[in-house]
Amino acid sequence: MRYRQLTTGTLALGVILLIDVLRVWLPGIITIFGQAASTPAELMGAFALGWFVLALGAPAVVRRVGARPVVVVAAVVLALARLALTAAPGGRTQLWLATAGLLAGLVWLVGVAADTDRPVPGLALGFAVNAALHALWDTVDVVWWGTWVAWLFSSVVVLLFLLGTAQPVALAGGGDGGARAWLLAGPALLLAGMVALSPALARTGMSYLFAGDGVAGSPLFGLAPVPVAVTSFLFTASTRPPRGWGRAYGPVALLVGALLFASDRGDLLVPAVLLAAVGLGACLALTDDANRPNETAETEPTGAGSGTTSDVTSAAAARRGYAVAIGMLVFALGAVGYYSAYDLGYPNAAVPVVVAGLVAVVAFTAQPVVQWLPGPFPPLRAAAAVTALALLAPVVADEVPVASNRDGPPERLTVVAYNIRMGFGLDGRFDLTGLTEVVERQRPDVVLLSEVDRAWLLNGGHDTLDVMADRLGMPYVFAPAADPVWGDAVLSRWPMDDARSLPLPAVGAPTGAQALGVTLDLSDGVRTAVVSTHLQPPPGKGPVVQARAVADFAIRYAAGRPLVVAGDMNTEPGDEAFEQFTAAGLVDALAAARPLATSPADDPREQIDHIFVSAGLTPRNPVAPRSTASDHLPVAVTVTLPPR
Repeated sequence: MRYRQLTTGTLALGVILLIDVLRVWLPGIITIFGQAASTPAELMGAFALGWFVLALGAPAVVRRVGARPVVVVAAVVLALARLALTAAPGGRTQLWLATAGLLAGLVWLVGVAADTDRPVPGLALGFAVNAALHALWDTVDVVWWGTWVAWLFSSVVVLLFLLGTAQPVALAGGGDGGARAWLLAGPALLLAGMVALSPALARTGMSYLFAGDGVAGSPLFGLAPVPVAVTSFLFTASTRPPRGWGRAYGPVALLVGALLFASDRGDLLVPAVLLAAVGLGACLALTDDANRPNETAETEPTGAGSGTTSDVTSAAAARRGYAVAIGMLVFALGAVGYYSAYDLGYPNAAVPVVVAGLVAVVAFTAQPVVQWLPGPFPPLRAAAAVTALALLAPVVADEVPVASNRDGPPERLTVVAYNIRMGFGLDGRFDLTGLTEVVERQRPDVVLLSEVDRAWLLNGGHDTLDVMADRLGMPYVFAPAADPVWGDAVLSRWPMDDARSLPLPAVGAPTGAQALGVTLDLSDGVRTAVVSTHLQPPPGKGPVVQARAVADFAIRYAAGRPLVVAGDMNTEPGDEAFEQFTAAGLVDALAAARPLATSPADDPREQIDHIFVSAGLTPRNPVAPRSTASDHLPVAVTVTLPPR
């Protein structure tokens, strides 16, 4: 039993390391290889897919030289790349380290598959522990911490993984089964990262339930669904599936969860996560070849001869190797196909549903279990241990900033508007510290954020908004633009209410846009309206139609109260779109500092981030403080409120 536990644990550790590398590599496609959206989406997609296609050659290498050498070499490269990424070097170095780690991880999976015909326990444990840790880290992986704690944790995980790999032990006896389970490794990884085991998505869903009316607010215990999802997934993946038509519950639950996720409704995200977690675990259990005791009997280690060339040249080993390589290619196709839609403009809601359908079909058509063999770890104990880890997240990682106003209404407000590029700086590092520091230096009362990402797997699965709100100590209101987890936000030290969001006409632009209005309660009946937006112009044109819609919405929403409108407008002073705001009676709050370029951050040439105020507000001290924590500079101004 100890050999099965050792090799299952080693597989789980390898999966954890691979997911960590993916959370660095995927954003690097956009922020480093993509060079701030200057690279065509088609080229970025080809670069991303190319490495997964290259991995299709790994089974042939395994067949020629043997599984054992391939596994050991690939494991060492994966471990070293993951450890090096803890330094978060940024730039091309970071991208190529992550790429080396990704390719090594894919080859390692192929090598492990050649000798492993019962991978479900290790895969499920790896997915579940990674999700629990991601929640415990408040969705910010230790790769980005830059502290001794990050180095210590990373070193321990890498060391345990390498020690486990050094043991010449097979997870199972190298039997004929396992191909179905390995085929689902990639699709399951995609669905786990996008929906089923995404702590950021779970918290975003809770924030919609907390606020309502199509907007989201700072939730209480936003990570509470994570322990439920992790427990459900791991328990259903490690227990015997029902017989007969009862086996359909997993595929049905997974499909319903994927459909809820694809509906683009924030209030349905929590049930989407929970159903997908149950369904995904149950589907993996259906492919677990525990029904063949004569083929999955455990093999004791036999020294260096374990995993010999004769084993890996078998047809079954080859099938498993190609199955996992094809499954990971499905992961890449699904990720690229889903997220490139936000650059190219085609519908993408079918992608998670199609992937869930593939998993459901492969699982449901698997041979029914005849005699269930126990896994390496007792299901209840394993689920309880991982759940205990996940339960720490709502206690340790969840914070709820509370708006604290001073005695009486203020005489002035300091406003900051910032396009944060999903939290990634110009060097491709996830730099929430840099973002919060440049904002805090302005001592803001209200912060308006654009390009806020709350759960995109493509960007590492972070809840950028909630983490940034915790660090600033300011509650938030969020409104969706492209989908329920990508949009704009307002953070304030003063209480906010009456939040409303207006979807803006797309007019040919692939990414959605909106205008979010909130009202600041400054006490004693003094109230100020704030509107946050990010205009998305159609290719080759200005955002005139959207600018007009925002200006009209803001004037109506303010209803005569003092008004601030700010964000990334993608238009310059004097342009027709810019003049839509001044024509509505709003004042350019940054006029005294013009020209005030804000993009690109390292060499600002364009004035595209703006703050407008109503005529009763007096702007002072407009600035665009320098920082490379995003590809834009923030803009800030202090406005004096009209006398009461």
